[in-house]
Amino acid sequence: MSQRKSPRTETFGDLNPWAEPAWYNVLSSPYYNDSHRKLRRFVREYMNENVLDFAEEWEEKGEVPREETIKFARAGLAFQDIPAKYRPGVSLPAGISEEDWDPFHDLVLQDERARVESGVLAGLSTASGIGVPPIAKFGTEKQKDAWLSGVFTGQTVFCLGATEPTGGSDLANLKTTAVKSDCGKYYIVNGYKKWITGVLTSTHMTTAVRTGGPGAAGVSVLVIPTNSPGFSTKKIKNTGANAGGSAWVTLENVQVPVENLIGTENRGFQVLMSNFNKERFSIAVAMNRKTRTCLSVAFAYANERVTFGQPLIANQVIRAKFANIAKDVEAHWAWLEQLAYHVKVNGWTDDLASRLALAKVLGGRMLEFANREAQQVLGGAGYQQGGVGSSVEQIGRDLRMLVVGGGSEEIISDLAVRQELNLSKRIGAKI
Repeated sequence: MSQRKSPRTETFGDLNPWAEPAWYNVLSSPYYNDSHRKLRRFVREYMNENVLDFAEEWEEKGEVPREETIKFARAGLAFQDIPAKYRPGVSLPAGISEEDWDPFHDLVLQDERARVESGVLAGLSTASGIGVPPIAKFGTEKQKDAWLSGVFTGQTVFCLGATEPTGGSDLANLKTTAVKSDCGKYYIVNGYKKWITGVLTSTHMTTAVRTGGPGAAGVSVLVIPTNSPGFSTKKIKNTGANAGGSAWVTLENVQVPVENLIGTENRGFQVLMSNFNKERFSIAVAMNRKTRTCLSVAFAYANERVTFGQPLIANQVIRAKFANIAKDVEAHWAWLEQLAYHVKVNGWTDDLASRLALAKVLGGRMLEFANREAQQVLGGAGYQQGGVGSSVEQIGRDLRMLVVGGGSEEIISDLAVRQELNLSKRIGAKI
């Protein structure tokens, strides 16, 4: 029985084994068409020409230039969830129509963008990527008119103020309070926020506050202008992701107009939770891409580095390292594609939450393992800032933010089990 070769019409990107998703160069897929390939090329070229050569400088400075963030947004590379009417003169990337755009375009876009350092990507999208969705989804028309269009001109820049010194994933027990003024025109906000990405360059902070009693039922969301009296910030120096501009925020008797309430008072927990499914999907995709980066850099080095008279790759123990990374990254990508297909057919339904949480958990463990193994192959080159292993070294500094951000694995693993138990009971399981 004769074997047929796969019909490859073109190759794209890094041709090292497993360096790109299998559909790029090796396997056929029912999920992608010419529009996805067009988007892939558009994003790859944009990142190569406008970002990658400057990323190390921006990371060291701790800031992405404002003109670059505007150019990034106007290229359509951020804020695809903002309705077209609030994107004046800005189309979706690669000129793809609103009607044709699907979750696999999102998957391609998130994957290709993640080739850059995590902090630089956060700086490029100015944290509006997590600060804007609650407004786009739950805001009034007046709020959308006031704030959304300015995201593409730099007039408005958002961040998300959720995490506090006393807790991150446990949003239901946040401490920051918002009390109505005697005149009823303002909320008076007091409290602290910590590790708030992008706040140093933001004009507004989409903020989780307590307006009612204990627990989730007392949480609301306010948009707070960052130039408000009583609003102050202090940069936090973290191990990695420096260009994201993480900071401490102090809120001391900050007056916020009641018109800045997003959604309904004491119903803000649901607004915040709606953010997490997409955020965790994006983080999981980024983890997959960075795993591939570790694999590809180490693989190229192992082919070039000669020890004891032969290339490193000639050693079975080295090849076994690559096989272990590859089996994980390919399986994880297939899971991401399955999740994207569900979204394409059904939308972002609640029954996705547990699997998105676990995809992030698996992605984090996979990336931690891949980064360690790549650094073992690279030796000192994997510990050096600059040089052949610098991207692997940077990933080693950034990955803790990816693993903890969007929900730590301990908390979201437990969330996944609880949600699956509830789902199983709903569909008839006798548990």
